[in-house]
Amino acid sequence: MAKYELVIFDWDGTLIDSIDQIVSSISIAATDLGVPSPSAEAARDIIGLGLPEAMRILFPQVTESDRDALRERYAHHFVGAVAQEVTPYQGIEALLSDLHDSPTTLAVATGKSRRGLDRVLTKTGWAGYFAATRCADETASKPNPKMLNELLNELQVPVEKALMVGDTTYDLAMAEAIGMASVGVTYGVHSPERLLQHRPRALCADAVSLREFLVAHAAIA
Repeated sequence: MAKYELVIFDWDGTLIDSIDQIVSSISIAATDLGVPSPSAEAARDIIGLGLPEAMRILFPQVTESDRDALRERYAHHFVGAVAQEVTPYQGIEALLSDLHDSPTTLAVATGKSRRGLDRVLTKTGWAGYFAATRCADETASKPNPKMLNELLNELQVPVEKALMVGDTTYDLAMAEAIGMASVGVTYGVHSPERLLQHRPRALCADAVSLREFLVAHAAIA
């Protein structure tokens, strides 16, 4: 029998190459409001967190109402960028299709908002791949593992039969907190050295190596 019956994916930086869009949208939002822009490195580092948590880290010097305004401007610019282009990482769409055609159940755990995730699920046509999804604005933000526990409960899968796939320490830390296995992908935000701190089962540099891991450990041919 396959070890993992459920594979839970992060979205940005794991399935979709949206890192530059996120960093740019944060910078433009800051400019709109006359607030100093964080460095690109700092903006990259918060990818995966819920937007309120990310803005508190990036803009600790402004008021909460100003952070609300920053979130609104960020969303405006990011939605505009997504309307122009949504770019899956090479090989990811074929991998999701093959997983969907196998006995493996797929889910998403993301720092995106529900509105934002639904928008890109529609644009990619991937909504049918996933049996369940969780977003940061409807539960606790990563690295709190609440969204993983909710997915396990909804899909009735024990934690030892589930695998989290993500590109950040936030993804791997929330899996580690509940004893869930994880795989880190190294083409996204955080470095291999940081990902290894949370004891992933493997690090994968691309969709090919991720497929190889899943062939060995989940129900995919």
